[in-house]
Amino acid sequence: MQALTKSWRKVALTSAVFVISVGLQVFGLNYFLIPNSIFSVGINGISQLLSLLVFDAWHLRIPTGLFFLIFNIPIGIMGWKLIGGKFTILSFINAMVVALALIFVPVHPFTTQPLLASLFGGLLVGSSVGIALRYGFSTGGFDIISMVVQKRTGKSIGAFNNAVNFVIVLIAGSFIGWQNALYTLIGIYATGRVIDAIYTGYQKLTALIVTSRGPEVIDALHRDLIRGITILPSEGAYTKRESTTLMMVLSRFELFEMQETVRQVDPKAFINFLSTVSVAGEFWDADRQLQMKKSMGPKAVTIDAQLEAEQQLADQLDQLKDED
Repeated sequence: MQALTKSWRKVALTSAVFVISVGLQVFGLNYFLIPNSIFSVGINGISQLLSLLVFDAWHLRIPTGLFFLIFNIPIGIMGWKLIGGKFTILSFINAMVVALALIFVPVHPFTTQPLLASLFGGLLVGSSVGIALRYGFSTGGFDIISMVVQKRTGKSIGAFNNAVNFVIVLIAGSFIGWQNALYTLIGIYATGRVIDAIYTGYQKLTALIVTSRGPEVIDALHRDLIRGITILPSEGAYTKRESTTLMMVLSRFELFEMQETVRQVDPKAFINFLSTVSVAGEFWDADRQLQMKKSMGPKAVTIDAQLEAEQQLADQLDQLKDED
């Protein structure tokens, strides 16, 4: 029953975040950026440019959302075939909903001041992308391409994204005017800053969990999170009761799942978070955690099972290196 309740809470939270992410992006584009000819980042910016270029060349008004839809359909299919998973599915659905909303929601300037439009448009689009990434999906476009490239090659396309944004700025400057290009730079900067502030998955925290039900909490955490846990015997200074303090390092985007897991087992557990500057040693990302869970299979997770799965995964990686 507890597992079912937790599952429904996660579904409800993800659904709420999905709706908020779509709303923020559509509002930022249709009410701030698009009506003021200020361009967003990535596929959004390319779609805006194409919409303006088609109108200038053939006097056809094709909404930005239609180009956004056309770009994201092959990108979503490629992501599904190459990596699959919840991330790709939710990202593709998010992109489709945003594209349709951009088509049917009327474009209306919330403000005609370009500086305000670039700042608030960038903040809204950045908030949309940031909260989506924080809760396990994206707004589509280059985010899916980045995931495919990272999983297939282990490399990042951050330089490619920057190059695309640079080209968008250049075309905007030569096609519309350098003033709009400068405002576009302001919007892109605001978008990047908000994404960095909200999506803190790369940041690490150290959690100290003081509980009287140590073994049960450890078992529950091992079922949900593939993270190392250090057990520290402790005693309450006031109550003189023996307890267990669990120390673990985790990513910020894992906080919600960790707190929910601990509360399900021990609602009275005390959790203290410490900022972690850096981590030396092996800190597994989400992909390695998923591989570990697949290696362990549906059986109950124990320390021996994790060690066995870790050895199997290491052997598989060594075999792949030998084949290369």
